[in-house]
Amino acid sequence: MPNPTPLTQNALDQLFLEARTFNAWQDKGISDDQLGQLVDLVKMGPTSANCSPARVYFLRSPEAKSRLRPHLSEGNAEKTMQAPVCAIIGHDMEFYEHLPKLFPHTDAKSWFVGKPAKIEETAFRNGTLQGAYLILAARALGLDCGPMSGFDNSGVDAEFFAGTSIRSNFLCNIGYGNRDGLRPRSPRFEFEEMAQIL
Repeated sequence: MPNPTPLTQNALDQLFLEARTFNAWQDKGISDDQLGQLVDLVKMGPTSANCSPARVYFLRSPEAKSRLRPHLSEGNAEKTMQAPVCAIIGHDMEFYEHLPKLFPHTDAKSWFVGKPAKIEETAFRNGTLQGAYLILAARALGLDCGPMSGFDNSGVDAEFFAGTSIRSNFLCNIGYGNRDGLRPRSPRFEFEEMAQIL
């Protein structure tokens, strides 16, 4: 691959500048192939020691979403039921068991065994990174997103991840957004308010 060049303005608009968080959705589904392509992009984003702790459950069927509904805040329930897909982005607290496969050139598993604080910190940080990659990958594929907190993590974990080492982080509705009723974009910081060059 040649050296990368800056993306076009249209691409930057699609990923960042014109992209919005959606609460309303067009009646248009998302295929298995699209979700597969989405995961294929997400897994290529960097994580520390390639630990790749994110685990994603795509809730697409009415039955699956109905299992989620009791655990949603009131403000998130209806828009999630209407979204073509709601992704539960979680992280595997036993991610290190896969390091012999994912990071085979050293004994990275030994960095984590018996170290619960380091496991939790690494799983949460890198799983969150992968959740952010999911948002950008979805936008890159022409989809819109509505990432959310506003749910009962322990309830979701009991409903979907019981008997596993996966813990939920955040939710993200995915589909084709309906721009009707979007409020003006909220303000953002100026460079000096959020960054320094040292």
